[in-house]
Amino acid sequence: MALIQTILWFLVALIVLVAVHEFGHFYVARRCGVKVLRFSIGFGKVIWRRYDRHGTEYALASIPMGGYVKMLDEREGEVPEEELERAFNRQNVWKRIAIVAAGPLANFILAVLLFWLLMIPGTQEPIPVIGEVAPGSVAASAGLEPGQEILSVDGQPTPTWQALHQQLLRRLGESGTISFRVKYPDSELQYVSQASLENWLRGVDEPDPVAGLGLTLDRPNTRPIIGEVVADSPAAQAGLQVGDRVLSADGQPVPDWMHWVNYVRERPGEEIQVIVEREGGQESLVVTPDTVNQDGERFGRVGVALQWQPWPEERIREYRYGPVESFVAGVDRTWETAGFVLLSVKKLVVGEISTKNLSGPITIAKVAGDSAEGGWKSFVGFVALLSIFLGVFNLLPIPVLDGGHLLYYFIEVIKGSPVSERVQQVGYQMGLVMVVGLMVLAFYNDIMRL
Repeated sequence: MALIQTILWFLVALIVLVAVHEFGHFYVARRCGVKVLRFSIGFGKVIWRRYDRHGTEYALASIPMGGYVKMLDEREGEVPEEELERAFNRQNVWKRIAIVAAGPLANFILAVLLFWLLMIPGTQEPIPVIGEVAPGSVAASAGLEPGQEILSVDGQPTPTWQALHQQLLRRLGESGTISFRVKYPDSELQYVSQASLENWLRGVDEPDPVAGLGLTLDRPNTRPIIGEVVADSPAAQAGLQVGDRVLSADGQPVPDWMHWVNYVRERPGEEIQVIVEREGGQESLVVTPDTVNQDGERFGRVGVALQWQPWPEERIREYRYGPVESFVAGVDRTWETAGFVLLSVKKLVVGEISTKNLSGPITIAKVAGDSAEGGWKSFVGFVALLSIFLGVFNLLPIPVLDGGHLLYYFIEVIKGSPVSERVQQVGYQMGLVMVVGLMVLAFYNDIMRL
C-alpha cells in the first residue's frame, strides 16, 4: 500500500510539473501565431484525446514520464502553403526564443505561486543554536561553543536551521576560509570567528554540512512519547502503542527521546525490558530491536516514531507576511533556489560534489511519498522545489534541452543567420548522449541506494 501511494504522489507531482512546463510553450506559441498540433502529457500509446476548435489535439499517453507540444514545422513534414506563416520555423528568432523559454519560465512562475501559497499563513522555523561541538573539528577550530546562536555564515544571515543548512551547502567541496557570526543567549554582543576548509566534504555521498563542521544543533528535550508504531515491527510485536511514554529501559530512566533512540541503537538483537506509562498506569514489556547493517554500521531499530511536540516559543522564529510580502518572499525564495541549483551543477562538473548525489526517478518518487505523508504543506513545498529544478535543468545549454535550442537561437541573433543543420544535428546527438548518460547515472545511484 505504501509503495502504491508513493507511486501515485510521484505521478501527481510529475504530471503537474510537465503540464505546467508544456503549457508555457503552448500558450506563448498560440500568442505568437504558431499552430499547435498536439499537447501531450506522456509518451507512447495515446489512452485519451480530444480536439479543440483550432484543431489542436490534447492527449494523455501511456508513459507519464514527460510530455511535449508539437507545433506546425516544415522540418517535420510538408506544410500547406496557406499555413506557412503559422509554422514554427517561419517565425522570427525572437518569437522562437520566447516560445522555447516559456516552458522553464512557467516552472519558475509555478514555484513562485506555490511558495506564495505556503507563506501567506506565515512560517515557523527553529533557530540554529549550537548543541555540541566535536573536538578537533572545523567548528572547534573556529572557537564555536554550545549555546551560541549562529547568526550568519560568510556574511549571509542564517536565522533558521534551513538557512544555515543551505548556506553551508554552498561551501561543499571548497577550500579557503569560512566565517561565523554568533552570539550567546540573552546577550546582544556578537562575535566573529573563522576556520579553514580544505576540500571540505568533497566527494562525500549525501553530505551533512552541519555534522561536517563538527556541530550538533541543539534540540529542546522531547518527552519519549510514541507517535507511530510500524506494523509488524519489534515494537508492534512487543505491544508498544501510540501514546505510550517510555519511562525506563532495563531499569534505567529514559529522560528524553534521544536517550531512548541511542539506547535502542546500541543494542541490536538484545532484549530490552521496557516500562511505559499508558492511560495513567504502567505496563512492562520486552522488545528486541532488529539488527540493521547500513554503510558499515550495525545498530538496533524497533520501529517507532516520536509524537510531535511543539518547541518552546523562544526557540522558534516566526515570519508573518501580507499578500504582497508573501509574493515577494516567494520570488526571492525561487531566485535563491535557482541560483543554488546552478551552483550545485557547477560543483558537480568540476568535481566538488560527488556524482553519487545525483538522484533519479526512484529517489524523487520516495521523496514525493514522504513529503505527502508530512502533510499538504510539505508536498506543495516539494513540488515547488522540483519545479525549480526542472526549470533550471531545461535551461542548461545542452542540445535537445530548451537551453540548447536557446543557445542556437542566440548564436543566430549574433551572426544574423541560423546555425547550420549539420551543426545542429551533431549538437543534438551529443546532447542526447549527455542527457541519457545523466539519466543512467542517476538511475544507477537510485539502485545503489536501495
